[in-house]
Formats: sequence, C-alpha cells, structure tokens
Amino acid sequence: MFKSVFAKYLTAICILILACILVLAWIINSVVRNYAVELKRNEMNWSCSTTVSLVSLTYGNSDGSLPFSEFVLRNENDIADMIAMILERDDSQTVILTDSAGQILLYSGRNDVLSGETVPQSVLSALFEDGEYNTHGDVGGAVRGRYLTFARPVLAEDGTFDGAVFLLSSAEEEKTLIKTMTESIVMSSLWVLLAAMIAVYFITDRVVDPLRGMTKAVKRFGKGDFKMRVPVGGRDEISELGEAFNHMAESLEHTEKMRNMFLANVSHDLRTPMTTISGFIDGINSGAIPPEKHGYYLNIISGEVHRLSRLVSELLDLSKLESGERKFEAAPFDIAETTRLILISFEQKINEKRLDVEFLTDEDSMTANADKDAIYQVLYNLVDNAIKFSREGGLLRVSIGYGEGGKIAVSVFNEGEGIPAADLPFVFDRFYKSDKSRGLDKNGVGLGLYIVKTILEAQGETISVESKEHENCSFTFTLKACDRDVNDRPKN
Repeated sequence: MFKSVFAKYLTAICILILACILVLAWIINSVVRNYAVELKRNEMNWSCSTTVSLVSLTYGNSDGSLPFSEFVLRNENDIADMIAMILERDDSQTVILTDSAGQILLYSGRNDVLSGETVPQSVLSALFEDGEYNTHGDVGGAVRGRYLTFARPVLAEDGTFDGAVFLLSSAEEEKTLIKTMTESIVMSSLWVLLAAMIAVYFITDRVVDPLRGMTKAVKRFGKGDFKMRVPVGGRDEISELGEAFNHMAESLEHTEKMRNMFLANVSHDLRTPMTTISGFIDGINSGAIPPEKHGYYLNIISGEVHRLSRLVSELLDLSKLESGERKFEAAPFDIAETTRLILISFEQKINEKRLDVEFLTDEDSMTANADKDAIYQVLYNLVDNAIKFSREGGLLRVSIGYGEGGKIAVSVFNEGEGIPAADLPFVFDRFYKSDKSRGLDKNGVGLGLYIVKTILEAQGETISVESKEHENCSFTFTLKACDRDVNDRPKN
C-alpha cells in the first residue's frame, strides 16, 4: 500500500499533523476546563461566603433565645429572597441551609436534587473541624448526582456550631462549554488537516515528480535512448538534482554519439586499409598488376599497414590509460631539446605545407620534471595536429616559458581552420573529431587529444585550448619545472 515515496511521505506528514492537532486540542481542552472550574470555584466561594455572612449577621441580630432552626423557619421568606439576590447572576446554583444535626431547613433550587431530608453527620463533622467543605460529589449521598459543592458553618455567638450553608452547582454548564469547545476544535482541526493534506499533496508531488521523471529517464537510458530530460523549475535542492541529472543525460548522450562515431570511424579505418591491402595483394597474386608495378603497390600496402598499426596503438594506449595499467615515472629532462627533436622529425611535412616555423623559449635549456616518453607523445601529437590543420604557408609556433607556481608552459600555435566555438568544450572528449567530413583528418579516430589530456592529468598537469574559427588555434599545457630552474631562471 505504501510502496511509493509519495505515499509514504504524504502519510507520514498527515499522521504528524494529526498527532500535533490532537495534542494541541488536548492541551487547549485541559486549560479551558481548568480555567472554567477555577472560575466557577471562585464565584461559588464568594457566593457561599456572602450567604453565610448575611445569614450569620441576620441571625446574630435576632432574638438570641431562638435556635437557628426556628430562626430559619420563621424568616424563611426573607432569607430566601436574600439568597435569591445573591445568586441572581447564576441560576444554576442551589443553596441548602441545615441545622447542627444536618436537618435541611431551607432549600433553594431544583426539587429533584435532594435525595433525603438530612445531610450526613460525617459531612457536618468535617465542615466544623475544617471550617469549610469543598468537594465535587454527592455530599455524602444527600443529593442525586455529582455537584461542585462549597459549604460554610453558621456559628452562634459563643462559637458553637448551629448550622451550615451548602452551595451546589451543576457541572452541566462546564460540560456544555467543553463540548462546544471540543466540537469547535475538532471542526477547525479537520479543516486545518484538509488544508494541510492538500498543501502536503502538492508539495510532495513537487518533490516526487522529478524523481518519477528520473526513473522513467533511467529506464529509457537502459534501452539506449538518452534524449529524455527532467523538467526543472525553482532553485531548491530538487531543482539542482534535476539540473545535475539533465547534465548527466547530456553527457551520456554526447558520449553515446561519440561512441557511435568512434565505431563508425574505427570500422572505416579498419575496412579501408584492409580492403586496399586485400585488393592490391589479390591483384599481385592474380597477375592483374604487372611486376614492374609491384614495388609501387607494396609501398601503398606498407602505408596502410602503418595506418592499422597506429590505430591499434592508440586503442591500446586508451585501454592502458583507462585501466591504470600504464604507469608514469617523473624524471628531469630538457623539454626544449625534446621539442627541437620533434620539430626536426616533422621537417618533411612542414616543407610540404611551406609553413613558417617559430620556436620560442625563455632559455636554451629548460628542465622539466615529468615522464619523458609520455610528454614526447603529448607534444608529438599536438605538433602533428597543428601541422595537419594548418593552412598552407601559415604560421606554426611552439613556445616554452616559465609560468606561475613553478610550472613550465608549453604552447603549440598554428594558423588554419581553427576549432568552432561550439566544439571547444568537447575537443578533449573520447572519439571527438572536429573534421567530421574527414577532409583533413583521414587517419585519426578522435582519441589523440583525449589521450593527451589523460596523460597530462595523470601527472597532475593541465591543458587548455584557445581558438578563433578560420584563423588560428593554440593548445597550452603545463609541466613541473625542476627546482634549479625555478630558482635560477632569469627574473623579468
């Protein structure tokens, strides 16, 4: 029944609200009940004390030879009028006058209240000993039902006990008040609970709905469809989660596109040279290619084999890097000399494109601390790309200089097509190829720059790219300088 987060959350909140309302209602009920009872007690105490005072004063001014019982009987009407004046504010109260033996002399109230004509001696004894009698009960069985009772003794001039005044009040008024208040609280609580449930429903739905969307999206992701996104609104944690999820989905979709592109590129790069190799070998074997052309076509086959070798090498490098199998060992080496050797190795390609080459260094010899073979691979890849995508007769510049934090900055700049601004965030992604038409990059499969970045990051270094489309492009990476270079380098 409560399997979903929505149902659990809604039920828990509603139970909590209901519990709070019940506790609050109980507290209010208790406070009001106690206040009403205390107010009633104070009023009855005043009425009882006033009645006793007036009766005692009138009895004291009368003929002292008359017993209290005869005094009450003779002045019954006057005493009754006097009591009625005292009790006119509350007609729910009842007054009983008794003699010292408990015989009821005067009664003002409902006739069905009394259960007999006397008050038990035990009640009178307690009244005389304590000077007052306060209780909530049946006055020792003298009345039917339970009443809030106040009693005071009537004393003769010599201090003897001549009688008593009992003031009774029914609890019906308080019960009615409590009932009315309870009904009001219950009705108010129901409305509050209903409003709270509606509010909690929408709030909970607001929280859970993105989770439902994410669940649907994840199921579609599992089927290979990465196009679904979660609607995001507001600036709370749920919105942040939705934005992060959508960003993840975009990354997955981009990765999937790159993977598909990679598979297509790898398939093409495998199929093309294999077809070429197979075709030429078949031609040689069948005699379709004359013997004097064998050397020419064998050179083509050799080139295609090298293409396959480079592709396999890149794939192996990627596998080793991602699995952590390839380890890097930092050691001092001259990055300036390494760069010179790389530029010399590209002399033929540079001459073919008639590039204008600039090589700038802060010093003739600059010692970096890194894995020499890995940095050679990085720099070779960047220079190769720079030459490949340079325009004919353009500028190729490699500059090496000291940067901040004991770092050496190596920059490879070329003039050519550049990289579109929309593609800049993805140039270091796996399987990325900016030249999707394969017009310039016929041999690559989009792994070179990813491998470059992975090698540098594994050694704690960074690489960045800046480009103006159809004008130029520059890649810059950092290397840790050896201590002696940091300390001894020229100060500008």
